[in-house]
Amino acid sequence: MTLSRLNPGARMSEAVCIGNIAFLAGQVPNDLTADITDQTAQVLANVDKVVASLGGKKSDIASVQVWLADMADFAGMNSVWDAWVDRDAPPARATGGVALARAGMRVEMIVVMALGSAD
Repeated sequence: MTLSRLNPGARMSEAVCIGNIAFLAGQVPNDLTADITDQTAQVLANVDKVVASLGGKKSDIASVQVWLADMADFAGMNSVWDAWVDRDAPPARATGGVALARAGMRVEMIVVMALGSAD
């Protein structure tokens, strides 16, 4: 089975592909001073960018883990998610509250996707 890495760095790769499955690194917001809706939009834009760089589209996303620094942000995150998600091919999703790595970071998402889908 072939393993490849997208943009490997000293600490991690942006994604690791094994066969026809890609595991994206946690996608985080760019602006840690923004509110949950802006941070969620930034994270989803980053997801879109990495998925596209792997030749995929939203319908190729199989699973998303959403991590929130404060579960009180659940509704705000969902308002942006609901406008973004492919309603015909929604991924499996789990959301949890965790202590995130940097102060001001309100949301992080981890994505698993299929590569080379035929549809």
